[in-house]
Amino acid sequence: MADDARILLLGKPGCHLCDDARAVIEKVAGELGVTWEERDITASEEDTRLYWDQIPVTFVDGVQHDFWRVDERRLRTALAT
Repeated sequence: MADDARILLLGKPGCHLCDDARAVIEKVAGELGVTWEERDITASEEDTRLYWDQIPVTFVDGVQHDFWRVDERRLRTALAT
């Protein structure tokens, strides 16, 4: 994860839940001026093994925050702390 990115989204191509999560993250990050990064789990055997059945997975400040869906209110709360 980039040193300055507060949010990390793990997903994979063709994942509709990942598309939904990305939209929420883009909105919240844009409004709060927070940086974020997205990583394709299929590029890493370890990521694929660990997260295949949980994607999309969201991390905030390096700590797993959510999986399957991103709740906008929960994400805003996590970023406010």
